Amino acid sequence: MSPVEEKQSTRLPAGVPPAPPLKWAGGKRWQVRYLQPVWQPHAHRRLVEPFCGGMSVALGLRPQRALLNDINPHLINFYDWLKRGLRLTIRLEHDPVVYYSHRARFNTLLTTNGARTSEAAALFYYLNKTGYNGLCRFNSRGVFNVPFGKYKRIAYASDFLAYKGVLGGWEFSSRDFERLAVAADDFVYADPPYDVQFTKYAKEGFGWDDQVRTATWLARHPGPVVLVNQATPRIRALYADLGFRLQRIRAPRRINCTGDRTPAEEVFAYRNLDPAGAMVNGEEI
Repeated sequence: MSPVEEKQSTRLPAGVPPAPPLKWAGGKRWQVRYLQPVWQPHAHRRLVEPFCGGMSVALGLRPQRALLNDINPHLINFYDWLKRGLRLTIRLEHDPVVYYSHRARFNTLLTTNGARTSEAAALFYYLNKTGYNGLCRFNSRGVFNVPFGKYKRIAYASDFLAYKGVLGGWEFSSRDFERLAVAADDFVYADPPYDVQFTKYAKEGFGWDDQVRTATWLARHPGPVVLVNQATPRIRALYADLGFRLQRIRAPRRINCTGDRTPAEEVFAYRNLDPAGAMVNGEEI
């Protein structure tokens, strides 16, 4: 094994939640401490995430039942296999030759009806951990084209059995959020791509019309809702006009094109929740 790689198992002591298995832009692990007091009175409900991303919130809250959705089908395929107790047998090395070989194999699977296989899930994990900045990017022809990433050390995992028990009651899907079968009493936590200039997370993009569509859809939900976004003036106005209660939170800024690490201001918007329980460590707007 080279000095820049190490293998690890995800077998953990009982009661210890497994960490998010992937690197994912805009990770929301920091939100769990704000969401936990809001979620606890509703822990008997099903948690629904229309934009689950790196799954850090769901793994932090640990619901018994969940519906986790993301527009990225390769991410969801990985989670589907994670739920089955995924074990990796591919080469896990921080090496450019191995990386580009695995990348080519992954792209071959995408064009030969192999995108939903366990091999595709394993390769997706490896490419995520080894590629530049954990990006998931495809060109106009649908080819995964993220270059090799340079890291001092990568902690690869090959045994994901620890996730099997946690994810047992969770369902995964990859579709537009408005097509989700959400029950009236579900607890919905939504963290859409933020209202910023660069929103090209998927080839379809996520523009202002999608922000309005998301907020309007959630405003119609009769059950508890938490909606999080960048606290831009138009986002605050949109959410307030739809009847959400708003709370201002200072969020860590981890990725910025200018190198700025100043905490970003985010808005937590609530509906159908006890205001006293919802306003936690933040400033009401």
